[in-house]
Amino acid sequence: MEFYATCVAGLESILAEELRSLGLKSVRPLTGGVAFFGALKEAYTALLWSRVASRVHLVVCRIEAPDADTLYTNIKEVPWEEHVAGNGTMAVSARGSNENLRDTRFTALRVKDAVCDRIRELCGERPDVDTEAPDVLIHVSLRQHRMTVSIDLSGVSLENRGYRGSTQRHYGDVGETIAAAALLKVGWAEHAAAGSTLVNPSCGDGTVAIEAALMAAGVAPGIMREHWGCTGWLGHDEELWSRLLDEADERAQNADRRVFVLICGGPEEFERAAVRMKSAGVSKCIKYAKSPLDLDALLSSRQEGRIVAAANILGLGSRTPAILPALYASIEANIESVKALDTCVLISPDQDLGVFMGGYDTSFVKTKVGSSDCFIQIINCTSEHIMQEAVTVRGEQVFVHDANSQQFADRLNKVFKQCKKWAKQQNVHAYRVYDADLPDYNMAIDMYQGAAADTGKTLVHVAEYAPPKHIDPGKAARRMSDALRIITAVFGIGPESIFVKRRMRAKGGSQYAGISETQHEESRPMGRLVTAEDGKLFQVDLASYLDTGLFLDHRDTRALVSKLVPGKSFLNLFAYTGSVSVCAAAAGAKFTTSVDLSNTYLDWARKNMELNGLMNGHQEFIRADCISWVNETRHSKLRWDFIFVDPPTFSNSTKMAKRSWDVQRDHAELLIGASRLLTRDGVMMFSCNLRNFKLAADALAKAGVVAVDISHKTIPADFERNPHIHHCYLLRRG
Repeated sequence: MEFYATCVAGLESILAEELRSLGLKSVRPLTGGVAFFGALKEAYTALLWSRVASRVHLVVCRIEAPDADTLYTNIKEVPWEEHVAGNGTMAVSARGSNENLRDTRFTALRVKDAVCDRIRELCGERPDVDTEAPDVLIHVSLRQHRMTVSIDLSGVSLENRGYRGSTQRHYGDVGETIAAAALLKVGWAEHAAAGSTLVNPSCGDGTVAIEAALMAAGVAPGIMREHWGCTGWLGHDEELWSRLLDEADERAQNADRRVFVLICGGPEEFERAAVRMKSAGVSKCIKYAKSPLDLDALLSSRQEGRIVAAANILGLGSRTPAILPALYASIEANIESVKALDTCVLISPDQDLGVFMGGYDTSFVKTKVGSSDCFIQIINCTSEHIMQEAVTVRGEQVFVHDANSQQFADRLNKVFKQCKKWAKQQNVHAYRVYDADLPDYNMAIDMYQGAAADTGKTLVHVAEYAPPKHIDPGKAARRMSDALRIITAVFGIGPESIFVKRRMRAKGGSQYAGISETQHEESRPMGRLVTAEDGKLFQVDLASYLDTGLFLDHRDTRALVSKLVPGKSFLNLFAYTGSVSVCAAAAGAKFTTSVDLSNTYLDWARKNMELNGLMNGHQEFIRADCISWVNETRHSKLRWDFIFVDPPTFSNSTKMAKRSWDVQRDHAELLIGASRLLTRDGVMMFSCNLRNFKLAADALAKAGVVAVDISHKTIPADFERNPHIHHCYLLRRG
């Protein structure tokens, strides 16, 4: 008999190897799945034991299907009475099309009609259609004029093991088959048999840990399932099936229940994972630690073997990709200090994230989670890259790859002491500590201290400037890994408080680039913090976006606005999270109007107003493309005494009404238009962070707009090392 096991794209070779290990013969990987031949026992074995397959199909036939009539005729000639009972239920799913069969729903309907008509003519009754739980699920796949007809022996997807409790997933949760594929790719079963422990430092919903425990214990992944597609099929061998189920049950009852997995994460995500672990019957195989850096727990859970690290970065729960670099840099140092790390496997949306484990040799398997790319990364932790050096930070040794990083440690420690003293004197809670002071450590480091309910909490934001192409990526990665461990030691914080981004020109049209296209609420709280500036409160988010929600280099700019706006009407164009509007309102502006294209940022601006008790009916928020809004509003009677304009450097957002935005090319037109919204004695402040920006003074003067450069008055002390961090101008109508 011919069978076809489907899988997620990219996992075909892993599935083929798995099926061979189960004793199946004539295994041939294809696109989207693996074909194999054998008796029913082989198919039942794949159903019960494959951890990577999504479904297992019995191939019934292949027919010509150039059009609907030929399809009906050829399907009706198949002996369906051998597969579907006249008093049973069935359903048909279809995929593919050709010039005459373009609608898969119509194709499925014609197949269903042909099957039912044949059975009714031969048996005197016809099966009912049940799309939820049919006895037999027929699947047809059309490619040009050729159609493959099969019966789905799985019923529901094999990914549904039965321990999840519901099919609902949290944001970023990885599927069971991808988790299992990653573990198979890293050779986890062999590692477990040799006594190794798997460290899962970001447990997410627990899928990786559960699949690892089931695999190590030798428990069939399908043993907990209650519904199978094969049991309602007339060709089903109940005696054989029952015998295989009994054998799998017996193996599960006698499974090895040693601790195989050390799972780490926050209490909330572990609580969610623990429910599934109990349902899967593997709670005793998994040990929990609040921190992956808990060496006591790590060592006590070890057996005779080494350590394998695994993480689902898609399913971090309250963790986000920004937190992982520092976390993995610290894990590397701690695990390598006992020389026990063997291999690391990451399930990640970013194929470059593995470099933060020290730049080891890495191989990738590209697959999909939904419509998004996903990478299974295997990192071979060879002795070549084990950290041999140590630097001294605040009297303590920190293991590093490069002894030259002592220079970075000394510099960071020195400037941090200076900045901390200055910040305390100035009552500044968020400030820049380091800004590419040393060319080999090309990053900006910002400190955010909590206020109000977050008092006592500290988060650090690290923005790495992408290294030039001539720099060896492995060397740059190891330097960054060293720097993250040094930052942890200098600031006296845990790696979970450090958020790392890589600065480069954003692709696409967002005004303020996000780390991913979609961010759900549950993925954000760890990076959120309420901080303070000059007595005002602001919410920042270090995890979800490239920028944090508060531009620190505009601290003095906001202070200057506060001095100029009391009693005046205030307009904030490209308002972002509304920090300047908050300062204006707090300083006594008559009313504020904040305009931005993003609902997300306008909601954030409202939140900042609420934090300061300023939502008093005098604050207006408008969602609009600022450029179009200015052009429309200048023809109305609305005017403001003070206008603040801080546009992005570049944007080609599809939400914009017209062409892309380039601040150098388009600023004059914008400022001339905005100047028409000023009252007779009104003032406009324009800011821009394009380093080599040149103001179009002649074009502005020709339109009757006079500009004065006040950039030197708006650069805060912690940004004086880089006086071109932004440009700032005051403009009036001449």
